[in-house]
Amino acid sequence: MSEENLYTFENPEYRATYWHTCSHVMAQAVKRLWPEVKLAIGPSIDEGWYYDMDAPFAFTPEHLEQIESEMRKICKEKLKLERFELPRPEALKLMEEKGESFKVELIHDLPEDEVISFYKQGEFTDLCAGPHLDSTGRIKGNAIKLTACNAAYWRGDSSRQTLQRIYGMAFPKKDELDEYLAKIEEAKKRDHRRLGKELGLFMLRDEGPGFPFFLPKGMVLKNTLLDYWRKVHKKYGYVEISTPIMLNRQLWERSGHWDHYKNNMYTTVIDDVDFAVKPMNCPGGMLVYASEPHSYRELPLRVGEIGLVHRHELSGALHGLFRVRCFNQDDAHVFMTREQMQDVIQETVRLFDEVYSTFGLSYTIELSTMPEDHIGTVEEWEKNQDILKAAITDMGKDFVINEGDGAFYGPKLDFHLADSLGRTWQCGTIQLDSQLPERFQLEYTGEDGEKHRPVMIHRVVLGSIERFIGVITEHFAGAFPAWLAPVQVKVLPVTDRAGEYAEKISARLDEQGFRVEVDGRNEKIGKKIREATLEKIPYMLVVGDRDMENGTVSVRHRSGEDLGAMTLDQFAALLGDEVKEMIIK
Repeated sequence: MSEENLYTFENPEYRATYWHTCSHVMAQAVKRLWPEVKLAIGPSIDEGWYYDMDAPFAFTPEHLEQIESEMRKICKEKLKLERFELPRPEALKLMEEKGESFKVELIHDLPEDEVISFYKQGEFTDLCAGPHLDSTGRIKGNAIKLTACNAAYWRGDSSRQTLQRIYGMAFPKKDELDEYLAKIEEAKKRDHRRLGKELGLFMLRDEGPGFPFFLPKGMVLKNTLLDYWRKVHKKYGYVEISTPIMLNRQLWERSGHWDHYKNNMYTTVIDDVDFAVKPMNCPGGMLVYASEPHSYRELPLRVGEIGLVHRHELSGALHGLFRVRCFNQDDAHVFMTREQMQDVIQETVRLFDEVYSTFGLSYTIELSTMPEDHIGTVEEWEKNQDILKAAITDMGKDFVINEGDGAFYGPKLDFHLADSLGRTWQCGTIQLDSQLPERFQLEYTGEDGEKHRPVMIHRVVLGSIERFIGVITEHFAGAFPAWLAPVQVKVLPVTDRAGEYAEKISARLDEQGFRVEVDGRNEKIGKKIREATLEKIPYMLVVGDRDMENGTVSVRHRSGEDLGAMTLDQFAALLGDEVKEMIIK
């Protein structure tokens, strides 16, 4: 980081400090307006900040406007932020005198040797470890926006008190805030939950929270996506398997998931034996490999599975298709010799490149290292981390280190996809594992005739299929490329006389493998065109008396472009070329 960028939003530490200070300014504004409000916690987050509060009323948009106005006043006052420390008894006394019961609880829960620090700005004092800007005057008052308010449990515990959480965002310049807010408005238009309903893709019901229902058009989208996945993986030498959705506790103990993941697993008892619904596909893949002997000549062995998995997520964390309790995961496991590790990792990255480029998605890479809760020796972890580093460095790819966030069995490369709005989504991952092959006693016969232990990678490229559908729905704003669109063509007869001709056109396109519908309603053609455009169907074929006479179709694109009259064979060639261009590399 250059010296000139240290105190700009280019520096993530400065950005977090700026937003953290904004959270204190917001809390001070609230206390000025409503002294009876009690404060909980107010951290900076990836985008802005929030503060949890206990108020005797529900905050409304009008309240948020009042808070914003008071925040601007505090910024103009240029109050100095002063840090000071207190011994535990004095810290407790200060917060008790202010009636801040949540702060009192936080102090009680701090370790005995913890330094207890506060920040003061004018009349306002808050328990905080910092850091902060040196003055409220550093914050641009007209570039502050409080973006939302919702409910939050105290300390994330659903059995505790429900608080109100106010979110905010700020930038050093007003035009940066305006640009951000415009992006948020565009994101609302692209919200996959709204588009999923409008386009008839999926639904979510109270009878099954976190368990999505896919509707007919959503199933076409999902199956088309999976067909593409299978074509790409066949090209790269993968075979496909399917493993049971439920396996016994002994297996999950052997894999380590029972000890490290059981709170996220659904369990049951069958014939007095504990079983678990699988939260991931890995142990089943181990059993498939172990079911027969293997030679070094077979390696690397690439095995893929579109497996339905279930994970217990808290109800407050559920969010459309982005966070669900059951989903299909495109797991694959590659078993290999140690000498093949770098080549296999690079081959996998090339596969990722091909898939993501098909959807117009760029990415950044994080290397996640050994967590506290891990299996295997530090030496093994360091070796595997070095192999991952060497593989992607040799490919000329940049990465950042994400300390302590690896899987419990090995380090990993996480791929964060950037969509058309610049938002990032963690989808792909490559996890290097020498632990589970050991636990499952996996073997292959080497060139020397002796038994050896393979190593393996766990990898997903799409991740959760459901989540990926949510991501691309928002990325494309529901206007999927023609190869992926649930309905590729809608035939629109201008009059009843053209109805039979429209049905013949539909039948011919259907025979050629295109997904086509006919809108034969007795409605004006303008209305039919508007509705097909709102349905985001790539092509509309308008047919009337002249088209019947000439054996043509009048082609319109959903963008509004009129492509003119052409024969059906010409249109089929046009659409066929567009589909092939997207999915064939």
